[in-house]
Amino acid sequence: MAYKQTFRPTLESVRKHRLPRWYDDAKLGIFIHWGLYSVPAFAPPSYELGEVPGDETWFCNNPYAEWYQNSIRVRRGPTWEHHLKKYGADFEYNRFAGLWKAEAWDPGRWAELFKKAGAGYVVLTTKHHDGYCLWPSKYTEFNSLRQGPRRDILGDLSRAVRQAGLRMGTYYSGMLDWTQSNEPIFDETGLRNLYPNTYAYADYAYLQSMELIDRYEPSIFWNDIGWPKKGEADLPHLLSHYYNTVEEGVVNDRWNDVWCDFTTKEYKAGEMTLEHKWEMCRGLGLSFGYNAEEGEDKTLSAAGLISLLVTTVASNGNLLINVGPKADGTIAPIQERLLLALGGWLTRFGEAVYGTRPHTAPSADCQGTRVHFTRKGDALYLIPDALRPGPLAFEAAGLPAHARAELLAGVSGQVTTTGDKVVVRAEVPEGLTAFVVKVSGLRGA
Repeated sequence: MAYKQTFRPTLESVRKHRLPRWYDDAKLGIFIHWGLYSVPAFAPPSYELGEVPGDETWFCNNPYAEWYQNSIRVRRGPTWEHHLKKYGADFEYNRFAGLWKAEAWDPGRWAELFKKAGAGYVVLTTKHHDGYCLWPSKYTEFNSLRQGPRRDILGDLSRAVRQAGLRMGTYYSGMLDWTQSNEPIFDETGLRNLYPNTYAYADYAYLQSMELIDRYEPSIFWNDIGWPKKGEADLPHLLSHYYNTVEEGVVNDRWNDVWCDFTTKEYKAGEMTLEHKWEMCRGLGLSFGYNAEEGEDKTLSAAGLISLLVTTVASNGNLLINVGPKADGTIAPIQERLLLALGGWLTRFGEAVYGTRPHTAPSADCQGTRVHFTRKGDALYLIPDALRPGPLAFEAAGLPAHARAELLAGVSGQVTTTGDKVVVRAEVPEGLTAFVVKVSGLRGA
């Protein structure tokens, strides 16, 4: 039996934690933003993908549907105008709990879809900034068992996800909770300062986090924005308890820079590096929560999603791609199609993704073709990307002599190795925008 490390409630001890292999191997996770904001399902799709300037103009035209409560609190802009027209000025955000039924929700169907997409883990927003909890927390009545669907959403989904063979994680909004504050956030300064800065709220966040850990044992504890300053001294206790409870658990970097197992990048914001493990999170469109205003023009294409995954993995990242379900519990057809397209590609070429590690260079321009690189064992994988149908030819240099190369998954063409070069000539079929060349026999991989 392997020795299980025990962590003490000190930063020195917590910082000895090492990233478990499962997380580095998984490469793909599914983020889920589902809550009261899924009822109005509105935000203006007013910015290009990933454009988050963080100024007053952006917050008044916030494309994140899950920020609906703040967007109506600012009392101007498209979301406020929509709210006035559809619900009226006196309709308070919390009243959406009476309208949220999740009547068509089937957690088993979700889990099946996520598995078909090729994901290794799932992260659910258990409490977003609006303070509404998707589990029966004993610390608040504002939860999904007492108000809304009348279900333990986290519990039901955790069982389904684990039965499907995937790992389950929890998102928690540690810094922001709008049940504790009525002040709207207008800019980046407000985002960092208008949070409940009390010992009472710090205790509340700590106790709810402990509740999530003890009751659900999430494989990932994904905190958002930051942690209450008045509770920062509690973090060694919280994190050590988490690691001692969940042996292969991991945490992200949104804990006031106290500690992390991996860093995060959101849309275009954040560092992409080979030096340490990181994770890209983003929606399939502009929003994380479901936004009925978004069309295909604001949504990733299948080719774009595959390219995003490959680029991320080649650069030492995991992709946490977000699904925003509708209020009734169904997933929009456009989102489902994209996940299935990604899963179909991974079924053919996942050998070059799962369990790999980054090469010395994540990508290169090879005679006009963008090629990404991953490694596993004695193999180097070349992944030409953003391809068009028809003949393709390129070569990559810097390989050891006597390496063997082949096209994977039945792609038509020829691969030859000459000296330190691999020369690829292939016929790209319609609908295939990336494929894999496997180079075997590398020493010291």
